[in-house]
Amino acid sequence: MLNDYPLKETAVVVTGSSVTTSILQKIDQLGGEAISCPLIKTVEVVKPYDHIKLEMARNYHWLIFTSQNAVDSFCAKMVRHNLTSSNFKVKIAAVGSKTRKKLEENGFRVDFIPSIYSADVFVKEFPNIAGQNSRCLFIRGKKAKNTIKAGLPHLVSEWNVYETTDNITHIQNLLNIIHHRKKIIIIFASPSAVDVFAQHIASKIGWGKAKIASIGHITSNALLKHGAQVTYQPKTYTMEAVLEEIIH
Repeated sequence: MLNDYPLKETAVVVTGSSVTTSILQKIDQLGGEAISCPLIKTVEVVKPYDHIKLEMARNYHWLIFTSQNAVDSFCAKMVRHNLTSSNFKVKIAAVGSKTRKKLEENGFRVDFIPSIYSADVFVKEFPNIAGQNSRCLFIRGKKAKNTIKAGLPHLVSEWNVYETTDNITHIQNLLNIIHHRKKIIIIFASPSAVDVFAQHIASKIGWGKAKIASIGHITSNALLKHGAQVTYQPKTYTMEAVLEEIIH
């Protein structure tokens, strides 16, 4: 019989900017201590010409979203300018099941999602679906890499709808947790969160006091670059999958 509480006496820290209640509850149900310590925060970029950009977005063949934050910011602009998903007759591409779900919750139908939830896989698979002459708009954050635009053979425009900034309000709390817990796992879901941890925490105490879980090979590469050892990395790039990886 499997252990009903495989995370017993383990503190599991989630470092992302937005943490769903269901994930924290799942950690608790597995016997762990769920701790949310977001190391990054996102803010919508609001410009006086947003209404013009929205009108332009309606004329592309594809809109591309790679994060829930991009969907939230885009939809916030829609609401302010009295638009709904029905005003957009374009096709939608998404990277990640959570991104797709967020789009669907806002009334969009997602026409393409890559087999692996990563931008570098997206640029390999998307051309076979989109064809040669599609005009695409990548709805993105300011710090997003150029993988989409540089990797696709299509005409790709970009619109920065949100920005990510360091969130250092939890640094001292996270240091205390690492110092006082015997068993701790820290989950990273983005290179941005890794960079904040490396600058404000690992620079003081190193990486060896906790096991590291990573969502996505891009995040893992960032961890390895900073000298961390990744213990858990699921094949599917979701928070649920990383918990399954930890359990097994």
